[in-house]
Amino acid sequence: MRIAVDARELVGRPTGVGRYLAEILRAWGDLAGAHAHEFVLCAPDRVPMPTSLRGEAIAAAGSGTMWEQFTMPRLVARSGADVLFAPGYTGPVLGSLADPFSGAGVPMVVTIHDVSFAAHPEWFSWREGRRRRIVTRLTARKAARVITVSDFSKQEIVRHLGVSQTRVEVIYSGVTRMTPEGPPHSGGDATVLFVGSLFNRRHIPELLSGFERVAGRHPSVRLVLVGDNRTRPHIDVDQLIAHSPARDRISARAYVDDADLASLYGQARAFVFLSEYEGFAMTPLEALAFGVPVVLLDTDVAREIYGPAATYVERPDPALIAEGLERALFDEEERTRTLSAAGPQLERYSWRECAQRTLQVLLACARSK
Repeated sequence: MRIAVDARELVGRPTGVGRYLAEILRAWGDLAGAHAHEFVLCAPDRVPMPTSLRGEAIAAAGSGTMWEQFTMPRLVARSGADVLFAPGYTGPVLGSLADPFSGAGVPMVVTIHDVSFAAHPEWFSWREGRRRRIVTRLTARKAARVITVSDFSKQEIVRHLGVSQTRVEVIYSGVTRMTPEGPPHSGGDATVLFVGSLFNRRHIPELLSGFERVAGRHPSVRLVLVGDNRTRPHIDVDQLIAHSPARDRISARAYVDDADLASLYGQARAFVFLSEYEGFAMTPLEALAFGVPVVLLDTDVAREIYGPAATYVERPDPALIAEGLERALFDEEERTRTLSAAGPQLERYSWRECAQRTLQVLLACARSK
């Protein structure tokens, strides 16, 4: 089989969907069953082809929806693919992904991680939200199969996109286990780490207010934020930090590479991620894999993915956030409880299993063409 992959999220600095795809490709490279197939990475620019995979990377310039709807179909047709894997919510919906040799349509499998744009349109600009809702709904209906990353997201997809439950496959993402170059945290500053794009739903202003309360009682604590500011309506996080009474103990970076990220995980004493809507949320799992207690907003999906291996905050109230941070940082009984529960939770998430099951779905759709 020849499997085409929408690889545009690997261009530049991969985060979110890019990390998800990169891990699946890496795991496919280690699967004996994947070696019988060829993979074609389609992107607007050249992306690295894992040396352990058979296939090629092909590119054609462009960007956005125009590239997705008009250029990528030509790349897929040129590749002679038997199936297309679209790992980032949407794929070509205008016309047919036709095989130039047989004229038969090329089936598409899409991963829809969440439907925040449909469940909470107020978090998006009118134009962006409308585009996402229309194209994702059309993609879900055209796809031979929809993959998602949690039972919570499956129910949301069924509810908001009108997709039958029988066409949605839940395949959990894996947990990325990194190796820090330096020694693990051994005292000194008590660092609280956040990693992820800065969205309104992740309550960064409330986190800063909660951290200020903790900083006022514990001079050793520090807060590190890592993520591009994508808030809408826009929140000037840099200004909030500049005017914070704890500004000398707060730092923010838009992006770090994997080596620096591993170092940050290794030095953190607690990880915080106060999101009210996610499909899965990978970075708290990465922190748990480093033995770092995590503080999460108490949501259905957080309970599904993290179970007892987290300290939960009932709502994004600064006083409750401060209490949760203190427990994760300084309450040894709470730290022991959550980290003891982390092992069984982490065993549920494997990139190898994710890649294996995703490949099975792709091959089944290709054979049914």
